[in-house]
Amino acid sequence: MSVLFTDVLVWAPAEAAGMVGPTDVLVTGDAVTAVGDGARALAPADVRTVDGAGHHVLLPGLVNAHFHSPANHLKGAFRSRPLETFMLYESPADPALTPTPREAYLRTALGALEMLRTGTTSVQDDAFLMPTPDPEVVDAVMQAYADTGIRACVALDQPELPDADKLPFLADADGEFRAALHAPAPAAAPELLAAYEHLIGRWHGSHGGRLSAAVSISAPQRVSPEYFAALDDLSRRHDLPLFAHVLETRVQRALSVPGTGQDRFAGRSLVRYVADLGLLSERVNVIHAVWVDEDDLDLIAAAGAVVVHNPVSNLRLGSGVMPFRAVRERGIPVALGVDEAICDDTVNTWGVVKAAGLVHNVSGLDAEQWPTATEVLEALWEGGAAAMRRTGQIGRVAVGAQADLVLLDLHAPAFTPFNDLRGQLVYCENGGSVRLTLVAGRVVAEAGRVVSVDEQALLAEARELHAARLPALRRTWTAADALLPAYDAVVRRAARTDVGMNRWIG
Repeated sequence: MSVLFTDVLVWAPAEAAGMVGPTDVLVTGDAVTAVGDGARALAPADVRTVDGAGHHVLLPGLVNAHFHSPANHLKGAFRSRPLETFMLYESPADPALTPTPREAYLRTALGALEMLRTGTTSVQDDAFLMPTPDPEVVDAVMQAYADTGIRACVALDQPELPDADKLPFLADADGEFRAALHAPAPAAAPELLAAYEHLIGRWHGSHGGRLSAAVSISAPQRVSPEYFAALDDLSRRHDLPLFAHVLETRVQRALSVPGTGQDRFAGRSLVRYVADLGLLSERVNVIHAVWVDEDDLDLIAAAGAVVVHNPVSNLRLGSGVMPFRAVRERGIPVALGVDEAICDDTVNTWGVVKAAGLVHNVSGLDAEQWPTATEVLEALWEGGAAAMRRTGQIGRVAVGAQADLVLLDLHAPAFTPFNDLRGQLVYCENGGSVRLTLVAGRVVAEAGRVVSVDEQALLAEARELHAARLPALRRTWTAADALLPAYDAVVRRAARTDVGMNRWIG
């Protein structure tokens, strides 16, 4: 299929206005093949023509560089809590909640539908398929991405160690809390590695390269060095991103404080620990990086890793504010992520864009050090491409790049009156101006609806299935209530512990 955009403005970050045109853009197959006055002459006879009328701008599709699809059905379900207590409710390993393949498909599709409708064309899904990543469920997740038409890079986010190895301040744990801490992880390393062999062998590079695999350690404290090294080897052999939640919370920073009960870290931060293992590389997505210090950032920069910033999630869970300027000053690529639908409560990347442009303004730094709209958009597109290991392929409108494109109407409320493209993209747009979304040259959303699948039928089926699941979900939430005080005590003790920095405000 070919698509010819005529009389459109085109995103051009090197230009003062951020765009050029009106001009023409030709898409042939899955790539942009011409930009400029010669595009019409190259168009085949059966081309679909989209008239920009001089007031539509063609942008790169948004990149959601961090996401967890298995929680798509729980938007707005929980009050805000710190991560360590929030996780009791959002990902219980209760066999009663084991999803059927159809359930996994529908949950995944829910997020893809919302992303495509609002202009996100690429997603990195760190999928925690509790209790274990059954191959049929893995296939269902991938098939949902295949059918909806989004570009997806998927990993299996499964802990390999019990909670007793992940948290500080556990010396006095007893009773039900102690039993919960020492319960083994639902799946051991051999089973997880077999699931990765299935994911990579069946899905990596499929659908013209639109679907791909990544690997995930979840977090350094949640896996053994041996399993981490095995995933790093897979990452290196197949050139896959490696996802790692690193220093998201103050509790995680407290793991480096001597005497808090996790001697394997020997007083080292989680970044230093990973670097000492020889496993901090340019393939690593350092997710969150809130409670990092100067030494941590120097190590990340030296490794060439990417930091994935999730500002809305960090606010929802009270994790803190990432030191954006310190990251940028070291030349570390920054990408943006929604995280999951229950710690953002939407799967709309525009909200993350705005939050990234605002939250750092309370850092106390001179206003000249606050993020600019240009920096935020660079994180969205160039940083997102780097996180996915697709620099030059996505995140731009250029000949030879993938045709992952979004058409926005500048006559929409977010841009009326029109003042500055970058500023209004960051601070004003919410997805309401999106008129058309292409992924790999295919129109997947248009006029406010997804056209690649029967959107209304999927939504109706998801509502019915979730209603049937609610009683089992509520039983697990009641069980979590019993453990909440003990886990909350760990969070509170970390809050009182001097960790050498503060990432909270107020």
